[in-house]
Amino acid sequence: MKTLVIVTHPSLETSVINKRWTEELAKYPEKYTIHELHKAYPDGNIDVEKEQQLVEAHGNLVFQFPIYWFNCPPLLKKWLDEVLTYGWAFGSKGGDKLKNRKVALAVSAGATEENYREEGRYRYTLAQVLAPFEISFLYCDADYRSYFASYGTEAEPGENEPGAAVETSASKLETNALAYLDFVDSL
Repeated sequence: MKTLVIVTHPSLETSVINKRWTEELAKYPEKYTIHELHKAYPDGNIDVEKEQQLVEAHGNLVFQFPIYWFNCPPLLKKWLDEVLTYGWAFGSKGGDKLKNRKVALAVSAGATEENYREEGRYRYTLAQVLAPFEISFLYCDADYRSYFASYGTEAEPGENEPGAAVETSASKLETNALAYLDFVDSL
């Protein structure tokens, strides 16, 4: 079965990392379904039944988003609240639709990885910041497979020559996108 990648980015067209990840996934429509929440629900009104059917029609599930205030974008939080219902995602009355389903996160963090350390600026690791997602999916008996992260999207440019910095950034972006596909394929 294909992997469903739920992309939640309010301005994907201006994104660097999330846009590049989505472009790489789109090269393989036989393997991945890309579902952009902001495109599907510009008014924020989620069709719960449609979303549940979409999840059921796929195998693995990946949530791709930028870190917003050490959480996910509001539309994804709304999706989680509305779609992962009692009797569907959890509970004694048929709530088994995520049971044993491999679920993972793909996140872009504006700060560098050094900031996401106990001795770093934020004093918490990215794994600690993302723990509520892990707990939620474990509660639904899903097979939580951790996360893929890209750090430093807000990092200041280095002291390289302008052309060299662009080349290095483009090379890093390409390497990152390919590593992301490897992560999704390894689920």
